[in-house]
Amino acid sequence: MLLNRKPAAEESILEESIMHECEPDAKLNRVKSVMKAFLIMEELDKSGELSIRDLSERAHMDKATVHRLINTIKDAGYVDQDPSSKKYSNSLKLLAMGNRVVDKTGIKHICRKYIEELAAETGETVNLGMRVGNKIFYIDKLESSSTIKVGQNIGTNVPCYCSGLGKVILAFTEKDETMDILDGISFNKYTNHSITDRDLLMRELKEIKQKGYAVDDEEYVIGLVCIGAPILNYHGKPVAAISISCPKYRYDENLHLPLYSRLVMEEAQRISKRLGYNEAKKDESCS
Repeated sequence: MLLNRKPAAEESILEESIMHECEPDAKLNRVKSVMKAFLIMEELDKSGELSIRDLSERAHMDKATVHRLINTIKDAGYVDQDPSSKKYSNSLKLLAMGNRVVDKTGIKHICRKYIEELAAETGETVNLGMRVGNKIFYIDKLESSSTIKVGQNIGTNVPCYCSGLGKVILAFTEKDETMDILDGISFNKYTNHSITDRDLLMRELKEIKQKGYAVDDEEYVIGLVCIGAPILNYHGKPVAAISISCPKYRYDENLHLPLYSRLVMEEAQRISKRLGYNEAKKDESCS
């Protein structure tokens, strides 16, 4: 026996709608619903966490379409839903896929030599990170030679706004994209040094871009200082960042800040050149 069956007319309309979504675009040979699903995931990537209403407004889709698509993506394991806020975010399944792409494209392999050189020269921990949404994921790391080590483990993610890696990537990202990323951030106070004011962060990002490096002075973890520089691709866009991290007790700002900032920028620039970045050509195009 069938219970709560929809009227035939309503079922027909629903089926027509679904069939229309799944129809291939004859001119471009693409399926509309698949394109819309990717658009939803891209909006989540930009903003971190979004509600059905947020996604509907940002992606210019009706709520019913967003609800149907995002639950399909969720069932496939590519999106998570916060049980309390009911908001959606991209899952770590995407990170796992991304890590495999990173391995295949070789950025970890390319960076490893420079990470080793930087770690040997400073004796401190060196990190490699990439931005996923509004977070930084640590994809490689070389531990300090010291018996006392500090820093994040590979696979760990931290908010962009309170890490050296994250701030330097934000600083070198196009302003409109940075603003979209910040729209999805809740500025939590992890320590007394955490930046919780958006305007203050924007001012710091401007300074970071001028200097070429970012400093995280106990903004996420008490006792940890990090100095990061961006890795730029052929188009001058930040694809990753490297940082030196050390415990606060052995960090002398007058001695280590000028030294470590210079060293980390030099290594980041060398990696950027390996990826095709040409600063002289970029300056010519901007003039």
